[in-house]
Amino acid sequence: MKKKNCMLTSILRVIALPLVGSAGGFLYYRYVGCATGTCAVTSSPWLSTGFGCVLGSLLYTVLRPGRGKRQDGNGAE
Repeated sequence: MKKKNCMLTSILRVIALPLVGSAGGFLYYRYVGCATGTCAVTSSPWLSTGFGCVLGSLLYTVLRPGRGKRQDGNGAE
């Protein structure tokens, strides 16, 4: 049961961080975005949401468990 719970947590983390990033990107467009439409990222809700999703995905790769643990066959550290 513990392994299944760990897998579920991993899947939720993969899905949740890009969704949170997308929501953050949309909120950035909505409340901070440019009024004239000349800004590259905030001129469209689709662009800012996409960039937020990409940033959420990159955040997942940084926060991924086990990242930085080196696995050697001989047990040396």
